[in-house]
Amino acid sequence: MFEPNRRSLFLAASLVIASLMPAGANPIPPLQESTFWQAEVEAGDLPPVNERIPDEPIIVDLEAKGREFGLQGGTLSTMVTRSKDIRQMVVYGYARLVGYNENYELVPDLLASFENENNRKFTLRLRPGHKWSDGAPFTSDDFRYWWEDVANNPLLSPAGPLDFLRIEGELPKVSFPDELTVVYEWEHPNPNFLQSLAQARPPFIYRPAHFLKDYHGDFAEPEQLAVKVEEARVKSWAALHNKRDNMYKFDNSELPTLQPWINASAGKKIRHNFVRNPYYHRIDSNGVQLPYIDIVEMEIVAPGLVAAKSNAGEVDLQGRGLDFRDTSILKKGEADGNYKTNLWQTGVASQIAIYPNLNYADPVWREIMRDVRVRRALSLGIDRKTINQALYFKLAKPGSMTVLPASPFFKQERRDAWAAFDPETANALLDEAGLNKRDGNGIRMLPDGRPMEIVIETAGERQEVENALQIVTDTWREIGVKLVMRPLDRDILRNRVYAGSTMASVWFGWDNGIPQTYTSPDYLAPRHQEFLAWPKWGQHYQTNGDVGEAPDMPEAQRLMELALNWDRADTDEQRAAAWSEMLDIHSEQLYGIGILAEAPQPIVVSNRMRNVPKKGLWAWDPGAHFGVHRPDEFFMAE
Repeated sequence: MFEPNRRSLFLAASLVIASLMPAGANPIPPLQESTFWQAEVEAGDLPPVNERIPDEPIIVDLEAKGREFGLQGGTLSTMVTRSKDIRQMVVYGYARLVGYNENYELVPDLLASFENENNRKFTLRLRPGHKWSDGAPFTSDDFRYWWEDVANNPLLSPAGPLDFLRIEGELPKVSFPDELTVVYEWEHPNPNFLQSLAQARPPFIYRPAHFLKDYHGDFAEPEQLAVKVEEARVKSWAALHNKRDNMYKFDNSELPTLQPWINASAGKKIRHNFVRNPYYHRIDSNGVQLPYIDIVEMEIVAPGLVAAKSNAGEVDLQGRGLDFRDTSILKKGEADGNYKTNLWQTGVASQIAIYPNLNYADPVWREIMRDVRVRRALSLGIDRKTINQALYFKLAKPGSMTVLPASPFFKQERRDAWAAFDPETANALLDEAGLNKRDGNGIRMLPDGRPMEIVIETAGERQEVENALQIVTDTWREIGVKLVMRPLDRDILRNRVYAGSTMASVWFGWDNGIPQTYTSPDYLAPRHQEFLAWPKWGQHYQTNGDVGEAPDMPEAQRLMELALNWDRADTDEQRAAAWSEMLDIHSEQLYGIGILAEAPQPIVVSNRMRNVPKKGLWAWDPGAHFGVHRPDEFFMAE
């Protein structure tokens, strides 16, 4: 057994690819014990820090990143607006097998290293000595358990393994050569595999087997398991297992985790506390185990209170629940609230986008929505400059939905396509589409005599959306179209869209507005029901044709071909060509009618917080909002 100081030197000398320490750096000093866990260590209830971190931890070189070294301690206060959004701690914590660094490059994180052989074979190597938050070893058995006993158990996973693992209808061969190695291998390329592991909502291809086996019918003692099922008031052991297995929801405080903070609050509460993970795998080059902050307190508040409570200085870090319209009141409260309001860029392809449902159940409306002349007319009937002035003081960029300038695929002509405010051309297009009759109020009439009233359903969560749609209502009336806005709960909205019950909806644009050559373009193809313009097409792909509808429009079919071309491509030139043509199709077809992009996102930061970027990118994927900026490196100055 190494003594603590000798073992620390050994650890620094034995780092592999995944270390963030630059070559030739000095060995780290002895590891420093956390004051938060000091009492538990002294009582013998917790091992000392040198026995808790992996043999090959990530050593973060903060100086190279232009950040300050911090001290452990403090409580960070933040807010969410729904009890289910405590899952944001998994998003913000951003501990992933593979994750994006600050340059949006994929690097090992929980993994010590990985090997990619032609996008067909991926060898994942774990960190020796890495442990779950309860101290149990994190090994390949946790991957084996998920693959063999969860993903391929029909009682737990009726649909089988996750979609991203099924390539051209075939699942991978998965093997576990030793306790630190996992191999995924496909006959056809799966170039999206590593990116999927880095998502804001990651596909957890591992589970804490030692914990969940107690709830699994193949491992648990039958009588004891029957008692647990009865106590939980569920119908079967499978239902109980799924209830306990909430890696993303993060609502089971007993479930071990690898995230920087552990859920320390059982049940539903107004305030949830998350405490530092004593076995976390990242340390700084001074030997201090991350995260720096001991406790994150997440309060659940009504949506309308986020800006007000931020203005009153009741949070240390807040982005979620704030809109640009809140910036003025936030700026006014900075002096008394002891905080600053930073404006970050947003990473979505469009801040506000309207999605006509091409799979709408009403056959008359479906045909109208599928007519590209109608979609182009609706886009030309939007006064984007007025919306930008009214909502964003001209700080956003008006235009159709496309990628952002930070992407190598950005072209201004794609942003400009069908994005001018041109009621004359819009009227001509609608006339040409056969919608040339109007009622006494000047509203165009459908072929069956109904007025052309487009009902746009919203999640009712963003005032900026409703304000923008009010302006669109006025300008669409100029082209004979009546807009009816219907706010709904987010989950209800999505379910209605997926069922084909929604005529049109409004949401953000593509999550990833900054794709690179290595980024899969599958979200531009009809592969996902989450793209609100073609839910049935996405369902058809995601279920291998069991439900939904096959794409039956030539341009959509071409998008599917191009996505497959990208999947099978051998060179960056081939991948770039697929991206370029897909973006051209979207700019001409307007499956999602973007209004504007690059709207600033206010980020409230307490004056006592350190290492929070003054300028950053607020993006769901890639980036996981705060995640890519590494909140485990943030600290309190006091």
